[in-house]
Amino acid sequence: RQALEEMRALYERNQADVSEAKSGRTDLIFLIRFRHCCLLRNQRCVLAYLYDRLLRIRALRWEYGSVLPNTIQFHMSAEEVEWFNQYKKSLATYMRSVGGEEGLDLTQDIKPPKSLYIEVRCLRDYGEFEIDDGTTVLLKKNSQHFLPRWKCEQLIRQGVLEHILS
Repeated sequence: RQALEEMRALYERNQADVSEAKSGRTDLIFLIRFRHCCLLRNQRCVLAYLYDRLLRIRALRWEYGSVLPNTIQFHMSAEEVEWFNQYKKSLATYMRSVGGEEGLDLTQDIKPPKSLYIEVRCLRDYGEFEIDDGTTVLLKKNSQHFLPRWKCEQLIRQGVLEHILS
């Protein structure tokens, strides 16, 4: 906001000086050019800042999944939340279009797994959790389970489960 206010002030001063320069004051041309360079620099800085935020928001989708925690959403503008939702929809559409009938969840294995099953500890009460073979597991606080990695990764990222390293 501060950069935008500065840019607005520089632009208004330039507009006033341009009208004076047209009437014959050629000594203002260098000042106008200098302000214009300042405007371009501020524009580049603002665009770099916004692009960095966009990359961070995109990374949040891969880290936290399709639902962001409220503590993170609180620090985002309405436009950023809207961009996140559009990115989430685009990614979901793409994942459904590849990988056959069920699609392919690209967010599951961010790092290649060393084993298909992992031992996890439940950090808070979650309730029943169904595995693909139809087995249901009751996830209660401090309970430990040996579950398929790909079914647990989302819950690990959400803070429901903790991977126990032997």
